[in-house]
Amino acid sequence: MIDLSNFKLWLMENKAYSDRTISNLASRLKRADSFLSWFNDPVYQFRLEQLHDFQVLTTNVKSQIKKAVKLYFEYTESLHRKTFRNHNCKLQVLSLFSNIGVAEAYLDSIGVNVAVANELIEKRASLYSKIYPHTNMICGDITDKEIFEKIIEKAIDCNVDTIMATPPCQGMSTAGQQIKDDERNKLICPVVQSVKIIKPKYVFIENVPLFYQTKINIKGKNLLIPDYISCELGDLYHISRHVINTKDYSVPQTRERAILLLTRKDIKQLWTLPNKENTVVTMMDAIGNLPIVDPYVTDVSEKELLDMFPHFYERKKVALSISHWNMPPHHIKRQVIAMQHTPTGCTAFDNKKFYPIKENGEAVKGYHNTYKRQNWDTAAYTVTMDNRKISSQNNVHPGRKEYIDSEGCQIYSDPRTLTLYELMIIMSLPTNWPVPMDTSEAFLRRIIGEGIPPLFVKKVFENLLKEIS
Repeated sequence: MIDLSNFKLWLMENKAYSDRTISNLASRLKRADSFLSWFNDPVYQFRLEQLHDFQVLTTNVKSQIKKAVKLYFEYTESLHRKTFRNHNCKLQVLSLFSNIGVAEAYLDSIGVNVAVANELIEKRASLYSKIYPHTNMICGDITDKEIFEKIIEKAIDCNVDTIMATPPCQGMSTAGQQIKDDERNKLICPVVQSVKIIKPKYVFIENVPLFYQTKINIKGKNLLIPDYISCELGDLYHISRHVINTKDYSVPQTRERAILLLTRKDIKQLWTLPNKENTVVTMMDAIGNLPIVDPYVTDVSEKELLDMFPHFYERKKVALSISHWNMPPHHIKRQVIAMQHTPTGCTAFDNKKFYPIKENGEAVKGYHNTYKRQNWDTAAYTVTMDNRKISSQNNVHPGRKEYIDSEGCQIYSDPRTLTLYELMIIMSLPTNWPVPMDTSEAFLRRIIGEGIPPLFVKKVFENLLKEIS
């Protein structure tokens, strides 16, 4: 069976081909496989060329198919050559449901090597490989037998001794629909199976707090997920359950998470959480030093934009000099006006005159945590996947008093959502995180809203490294 997803990832990493060329090569390889099922032997191409279906193709198409087959042989050979990095790392990690690698952003810097990673979605896996080129990324569905076996084989080959799993939480998140028997809730099962086969020394599992109260159907029985884990792994592992808030660990964001730390019972050093910290990093601490950024108003003319924000381009230039990701967010005029008249920590729904309105002029109905500015003197609210919208929950910059307008109204600065750069800081991502500059901002915003703040992950792993040093 050919592995198109990982073949395309390999082409992206190793060949200077355009996306279109890579797509065409994958298509030609798939066509070859339809003529003759792939087998990993040089005689494959000879037998392919003897087939009538191949011989009747145009010379150009035959040449493209042969090139794709040759490259696929090169790809399969590379799988045997690629070894894991050691660099005196004390831990070799398998990252499951790795997305683009938000959780592991600091691990390499503290001597923890993510040797193998798995991600279902090709676009995410591709970006992960660009950010972490030394990690063996296996793209595909972990519930697929062949993909699962490939993950296990590579993890064992790389001497993995730690598994980090962050399975999707949408099926149980309070921000989601919480559909009963959501199949995503059962993605803990391949995690447990991988632990049973690899038998790592340590396991880190992260999810939303409702993870502990969610039931899954196992062989006709509805079991709470923690009970399922204990039943399957309790004989072999010490299992430590926690609910944490990342603001207690110097992350400038309130984000509650369920954390399970497993230690194999023959290991003396138990993996424990670090102690909570005494001070909270506020939004003022995190982004208070950044200059004003005016929003780009999408539904007005250039003249009206500059009437609203005379310094728009000057401020944009300063913002982008700080970071490529400090781009002004895009919003519509009526939402921007509502937020210009909304003080720090307040919602525009409290405005008597400048109340949020629809396009037809009707008043907007919504929760009071929407159209809401954050506070300077607390940690940020939980970053969500919808973090680009003023109309979604707790997304608007705190702002400052800026000036009094001609009607005597107080105008507040930054009537917008946080820039992507500000979100990265709130998520505790390193400001030099090597994300390619051509990455879609909308894509990154959504990914960041799904992730666990990496500074917390770093501190948990550092606590383990202290124990085993």
